Amino acid sequence: MSVKIRLQRHGKKGKPFYWIVAADARAKRDGRFLEKLGTYNPNTNPATVNLDVDGAVKWLQNGAQPTDTAKTILSYKGAMLKNHLVGGVRKGALTEEQAEEKFQAWLEEKAGKVASKEENVAKAKLDVKAKALEAEKAVNEARVAAAIEEVVEEVAEVAPEAEVAEEVVTEAAPEATEEKKEDSAE
Repeated sequence: MSVKIRLQRHGKKGKPFYWIVAADARAKRDGRFLEKLGTYNPNTNPATVNLDVDGAVKWLQNGAQPTDTAKTILSYKGAMLKNHLVGGVRKGALTEEQAEEKFQAWLEEKAGKVASKEENVAKAKLDVKAKALEAEKAVNEARVAAAIEEVVEEVAEVAPEAEVAEEVVTEAAPEATEEKKEDSAE
């Protein structure tokens, strides 16, 4: 019986969620499996992967062949590296402690890379929100300026004396009239 490490699709239409399983190669994609090794959620940024690394290494040592996508996920989580290191220990090239030390160093480096990517994604979201807020503020300021102009025109129609109209508007919104005076000066 040939065993494959592959993805089994779950979730709903348009929102996939996968189980990483060890299954008989002849079984259906979403059918019977031998062992569930973890989960993979591509809907998050970065993708969320939960994997039993030791279980995956056990299956790899017993001859299970990962599919292309499963192999990428196993490499991302370090199962392929650990399998390689276990092979080196078995051949006598490394000791168990050296292999574990190399694996832990790799895990720390990988955790740093993932954390930096999460920070970059969060920073990009904040930048987009800040730009949207600035655009909204500009639109609101333009709307307020237009409303003040309308009030000035209405007051000018009611009171023909322009100085009285300007005094009323100046008391109501001094910043807007200063902006208007600057615009007219240009």
